[in-house]
Amino acid sequence: MPAGPARRSVKEQAVPEAADRADREGRKIQEADQELEQERGGEPPHPSEAPPTAGLLGPVDEPTLSSGDDWRTVGYTPPSGIPVHSLQVGAPGAAPWPDRMRTLLRTPMSERPVFERTPHEGRPEAAAGPNVPRVLDLSLRIGELLLASGESAEDVEAAMLGVTHAYGLDRCEPQVTFIMISISYQPSLVDAPITADRTVRRRVSDYTRLAAVYRLVADITAERAGVNDAYRRLAEIRRNRHPYPGWLLSLCAGGLAGAASLLVGGQLDARAWLVFAAASTAALLGDRLAWLVASRGLPEFYQFVVAAMPAAGMGVFLALVGPGTGLRGSVVITGGLFALLPGRALVSAVQDGLTGFYITAAARLLEVLYLVAGIITGVLLVLYVGVRFGAQLRPEQSLLQHSYPPLQLLAAMLLTLAFAVMLQSHRRSLLLVTLNGGIGWAVYGALTTDVGVSPVVATGAAAGLVGLFGQLASRYRYASALPYVTAALGPLLPGSAIYLGMLSVAQGDASDGLVAVSRAAALALALAVGVNLGGEVARLFMRLPVGVGAGTAAGQRPAAKRTRGF
Repeated sequence: MPAGPARRSVKEQAVPEAADRADREGRKIQEADQELEQERGGEPPHPSEAPPTAGLLGPVDEPTLSSGDDWRTVGYTPPSGIPVHSLQVGAPGAAPWPDRMRTLLRTPMSERPVFERTPHEGRPEAAAGPNVPRVLDLSLRIGELLLASGESAEDVEAAMLGVTHAYGLDRCEPQVTFIMISISYQPSLVDAPITADRTVRRRVSDYTRLAAVYRLVADITAERAGVNDAYRRLAEIRRNRHPYPGWLLSLCAGGLAGAASLLVGGQLDARAWLVFAAASTAALLGDRLAWLVASRGLPEFYQFVVAAMPAAGMGVFLALVGPGTGLRGSVVITGGLFALLPGRALVSAVQDGLTGFYITAAARLLEVLYLVAGIITGVLLVLYVGVRFGAQLRPEQSLLQHSYPPLQLLAAMLLTLAFAVMLQSHRRSLLLVTLNGGIGWAVYGALTTDVGVSPVVATGAAAGLVGLFGQLASRYRYASALPYVTAALGPLLPGSAIYLGMLSVAQGDASDGLVAVSRAAALALALAVGVNLGGEVARLFMRLPVGVGAGTAAGQRPAAKRTRGF
């Protein structure tokens, strides 16, 4: 019988010893946790890193986590949820709406911040919720006007996303593919998405209408325009006539060609004004013929073929009747090319490619190739006939680009002004875009003449400066950058290189013609890449309000995270 008490005494003695061992193990665990916490800079250890003995020694008190940061540190979501980022109301002052919406566009739908809307208790539509079909239709109509005006695909999608985001549709995905725009809204994870699309049948160059659409989107994102008011303003924008009549546009086409003849001719004499008049008359006649062909329903390719023939015919005529009089027929042909080159489509195409919209970029580049092919076809037909009749065209006449800088600077500014009017730019933007074109040409001339830089590099640098100033001007006016950039690139277009290539082909020298055309392509690419880079540099050093909340950097741009092609 004494064995029992003896065993009980041993058990009674073992319990304190086990408790002491548990206390010692607990102290060791606490010391290890403190060391680990010091190594991590004060952060509590992750539950998965806790020693397994802690759970074997009996019940252990659960850690008390008070804030969302503590729960995120240990890898769990708090019961109340993690606060999502909030996007402030887009009133003008902080940044234009394209920057704010471009940030959302480059963010996955599951990570987009929620729009912080101003409460409107007295507004009936606020209590009833958004009218999804009307909001989607409104965004499509706005995107259609922007895409038809030549805006880049990224900005079109940003505008559509801004409209739907402001009216309460947070889970929307817009998509633009050259002539087709669509938008999809998913109410929840279990509901079927709602998709709407629209086709852009006609593209027009009206930058006044583009500026009005930008102001409308700015008011929508700033919650200053309801759905019905936005529909009314959009209908007014579509009904408004172009700011300039057709006869003025034709005169500007002639003025553009005449200014280009002074720009590439580079001479100030009595014959210079005769060449100016000849180039203006030829471009005016070509513009009227193109309007006539367009009214008969012929495609745009044939319109460019017809529009290019009068300038080429006038140049051949001057070369035939006055070979010893100093009449510069090559200059007249080159000036006519400046009035036809599709600079707007080229810039938009390269910009879409650089921002990742490859399908739209490929379609726009194909459009540019077709238009340039139409110009080349029209000029080559006339040059071939002229060369066969003995016309002595001198291509070096169109390469005197720096013989009289003051005249050429004025000619570049006149060319920019005429180009801006042809693009239907608003009257308030004409002065800024004219100055921007003069600055771009001055930089190009200084780099090629005084520094001796390659024309391709000089074109890229000048275009980058044009893009930078255009982006700054657009932010000053809270408008699109296209009106301040596209026309300012007119003096830098590769008209002389294209003419040299066509003349070489007409004279039977295909190898030299191919070299000249390749040089023109390099100049065009440098032009488009430079203007896009200038705009990106302007955005790089400006504050982008990407949201307010934990874990969001004030200047973070999701588009900077590239995949290197994988």
